Amino acid sequence: MIEEMRLRDLGVIAEATLPIGPGFTAITGETGAGKTMVVTGLGLLLGQRADSGAVRAGAPQATVDGVWIVPEEGPVADRVREAGGDVEPLGDGRAELFVGRSISSEGRGRASVGGRAAPAGVLADLADHLVVVHGQSDQLRLRSAAAQRDALDRFGGGPVQEARDAYRLAYEQWRAIDRELAELTGDRDARAREAEELRAQLDEIEQAAPQPGEDAELAARAERLANAEELRLAAASAHDALSGDGEAPDAGSLLADARRALERVHDPLLQELAEQVADLGYRAADIAAALAGYLADLDETGPHELAAVEERRAVLASLVRAHGTLDAALVLLDSGSARLAELDDDGDRIERLSQERDAAAVRLDEAAAVLTAARTEAAGRLGDAVTAELRALAMPDARLQVAVTPGAESAWGRDDVAILLAPHPGAEPRPVSRGASGGELSRVMLAIEVVIAAVDPVPTFVFDEVDAGIGGAAAIEVGRRLARLAESSQVIAVTHLAQVAAFATNHLTVVKANDGSVTASDVRRLDGAEREAEMARLLSGMPDSDAALSHARELLSLRSDTGLIG
Repeated sequence: MIEEMRLRDLGVIAEATLPIGPGFTAITGETGAGKTMVVTGLGLLLGQRADSGAVRAGAPQATVDGVWIVPEEGPVADRVREAGGDVEPLGDGRAELFVGRSISSEGRGRASVGGRAAPAGVLADLADHLVVVHGQSDQLRLRSAAAQRDALDRFGGGPVQEARDAYRLAYEQWRAIDRELAELTGDRDARAREAEELRAQLDEIEQAAPQPGEDAELAARAERLANAEELRLAAASAHDALSGDGEAPDAGSLLADARRALERVHDPLLQELAEQVADLGYRAADIAAALAGYLADLDETGPHELAAVEERRAVLASLVRAHGTLDAALVLLDSGSARLAELDDDGDRIERLSQERDAAAVRLDEAAAVLTAARTEAAGRLGDAVTAELRALAMPDARLQVAVTPGAESAWGRDDVAILLAPHPGAEPRPVSRGASGGELSRVMLAIEVVIAAVDPVPTFVFDEVDAGIGGAAAIEVGRRLARLAESSQVIAVTHLAQVAAFATNHLTVVKANDGSVTASDVRRLDGAEREAEMARLLSGMPDSDAALSHARELLSLRSDTGLIG
């Protein structure tokens, strides 16, 4: 539940603290005093869109802070910790959660959750576990088929939820298979062209049988063959210089003479130099041998080898032009076979997928039938229970039905759900969207929430003028039902009717003051004579009227007379 809310510079409210707590809290006040700002502030704490127009004139920003009492462990605490904040344990399995929201006059906004800055979306996530808000717009929403279906599903509880989850799973499986099959059959010509092109590419690569790095090796080989005579002359000259057979002394012989000369004397330094000269001789001999092998390889080159190399390079160049690089062609050779096998298997895949889709459709039909049966059973119970509530809400002759009829296939089932209302005997049930007045719609919505709360409790309900369009005995029954709802949930109601406020365990009023230049509002908690005076004002507009005060005391006694005082 929300324990306390603090508002600053929000609309006409300069600064106010709302002690809320458990039970039924009624919020009243004069027209224009700012009662709506209380709901606006709560909406900000629940992650609703911020509007800079809500900032009090002349103020730099508006702020709203709230303290919630939540379970120390559970989805709310988990989401808070996931956002980087935390809850404050109270020692009895409960904890305090501090949340805040600010809006600047320029439109910038900030949110905090559990002591840490967080996106407003985190507040919206928490709201799903904390509050149900009902205002005039929510009554209009009840006119939509989706809202009526959701109300039935909430009332249906576990059996409907399990059936809906099973249907959703079957629906997603069927949709996935159907999409894959549609892609296969729709792209059949394109996939056939792809297979033909891929097969030709693989054939070309396989016939060429390229090896990794072969193009670079062939380029070097072609360069050598094209300059064979020049290379032979250079290699032969170098070979002769190192170990030639000519009359001129070669490097190997000269190094051998130098080594022998140094070895004839016995000086340690010269002996070390002799070893280095010997090493040079060995290296010269190795180089000479390598040059001899190089010359032998050149001598073995036939006259047609260059043409053969260039021909092979042309084959590889064709692959490079087609695929960008030789490596890319080799990659395609490795991966293309699997893709070709997949494309060639289209006919078999289509047949298999068709069979799988047929089987999935059977499972979907079965799941849809189970969901329809569960909804139909719940619809009868919901209609009876809401009808009973409507009798208690001064609609004794009204009869509510929930019709479940075949509808279009969707992720939520194959059912159209319609809430029908017959407001008086002899009237044919008509959709609530067309057959209910504003006051009747308010009471239908409240009756549905009271009934659903018995099977699917909500921690906190917020009603913004749920009593619009009603009065007298009907208003008293609305107040009585809100008090009963508050026995299992926290209820906050903004109201202009004394008959509703009389049943509240906590009565707050928004008081408007004017200092001659600036109008501001504050929020006060009422008890005793102050509450009686506010009730008299709601009844007659005259808080000091003896008749109105007497009527106010009579209304306040209704709560104790009906056993709703705790």
